[in-house]
Amino acid sequence: MNLHDLKPAKGSVRKMKRVGRGQGSGRGGTSTRGMNGAGSRSGTKHKRGFEGGQMPLQRRVPKFGFKNINRIEYKVINLDRLQEIADKLKVSTIDFALLHKNGYAAKTDKVKVLGRGELKAKLEVKLDAVSETAKKAIEAAGGSVVAKA
Repeated sequence: MNLHDLKPAKGSVRKMKRVGRGQGSGRGGTSTRGMNGAGSRSGTKHKRGFEGGQMPLQRRVPKFGFKNINRIEYKVINLDRLQEIADKLKVSTIDFALLHKNGYAAKTDKVKVLGRGELKAKLEVKLDAVSETAKKAIEAAGGSVVAKA
């Protein structure tokens, strides 16, 4: 095989549509743009969502709700997960660095402990936030809580 033998795959290359080259070409006159209207003129463009003058969908559908800009998104870890981590890693202190290092939280996450499950280990928890039920359960097991928020 030589360089001059190479050809594109059959059917992959189409001829260019040449418009506006006289009536004999089959694409003269209006040059496939139809008769009148904005689409037939030069320099025509429609904004995204334009529906030919009909009220566009994004304006027909009602708006509702709002997004609280002050909301703090927490990565949630429950007591049963804390017990699992304590058993698996054999630790008595759980902080963000430990969770991040072992893949339980991403670098930008804020972590909150919630009260689902049972905790038997005596743990020192140093995280961003702890719910009241989780705090009571940790202290009942003999541990301590240091929450930033």
